[in-house]
Amino acid sequence: MAVVTKTRNPVIYIILNGSIFICICIAILLIADFVFFTSLREIKNDTVEKGSTGNMSPSIDSGMPHITDQEFQAIRDLVYDRFGINLTEEKKVMVAGRLQKILRKYGFKTFHEYYLYLVEDQTNQTIGELANQITTNHTFFYREAEHFRFFMGTILPEITAKKKRRDDDRDLRIWCAAASSGEEPYDIIMCMMEYFGKDYAAWDAGVLATDISEKSMSMANAGVYEPCRVQTLPDLYKEKYFHRAGENWAINEDVKKEVTLRYFNLMNKHLPFQKPFDCIWCRNVMIYFDHKTKLELVDRLYEKTSPGGYLLIGHSESLGRGKTRWDYVRPAIYKKHLKE
Repeated sequence: MAVVTKTRNPVIYIILNGSIFICICIAILLIADFVFFTSLREIKNDTVEKGSTGNMSPSIDSGMPHITDQEFQAIRDLVYDRFGINLTEEKKVMVAGRLQKILRKYGFKTFHEYYLYLVEDQTNQTIGELANQITTNHTFFYREAEHFRFFMGTILPEITAKKKRRDDDRDLRIWCAAASSGEEPYDIIMCMMEYFGKDYAAWDAGVLATDISEKSMSMANAGVYEPCRVQTLPDLYKEKYFHRAGENWAINEDVKKEVTLRYFNLMNKHLPFQKPFDCIWCRNVMIYFDHKTKLELVDRLYEKTSPGGYLLIGHSESLGRGKTRWDYVRPAIYKKHLKE
């Protein structure tokens, strides 16, 4: 029988104890690292929440003020009252980001200071700057092209036939109520020029184009557009109604002079137009309005439309059948009763 003798090898004993010591040291270092960086993050967050003075709105890393819930609500209410635009809570970050430029321009330290500046200003210049920042003016020529085909194939023939029967009336009244940077009213003029051809001059067929953004109105007045804005146009239109301006495209003067550009806020309770319109284009603006504001607006537009006249809205918008006095024609196209 073999006898097993228990012996302790000193080399193995040293290696085992050394490994345990190294593991303990690594654990201590990891714990220290976690505590240090956790404390650092807490100090940073505390600085952001309090701000450098302790009184101003929370500061972000860039040093610009962060918008508080109370400040956002105040600006949100102001925007709704002045423009009818409903800024949801999801738009808070977007609003804060877009308004930073104005805060830097005037040196405001908080959004509250900016709000007070807005409500105290009597020139309407600052409220115009606000409109420029919160509205989205991305558009292009021949957007929602089906509307222009319907305009030339149905609306214009109906309107002109009706006017010819009525003492040869040649006054065509078209209003583009959310003209943005001018693509839509110029589209309408080009369509009418194509429809009437040489007889266009025999009609008083200009377009009234309005918008709440003076910046957009300035762009429309310039009438110069990047290639990406005109690429959706039929080639015939580009060749006939535009000319090159460097790398861009500029609308011809004979088209520009047919569009009357005016600043106008659709939230005005009174629409100051003496004669009714034959066709109103109010596209892709009511997406910013709540249901109540939208219904009130289209009711005012109805009052300023001739019997048998049309209202065109954006394809992403809807009035709801039976909820207004407008007759539904097809998606995004409505008509006023012939007899009122």
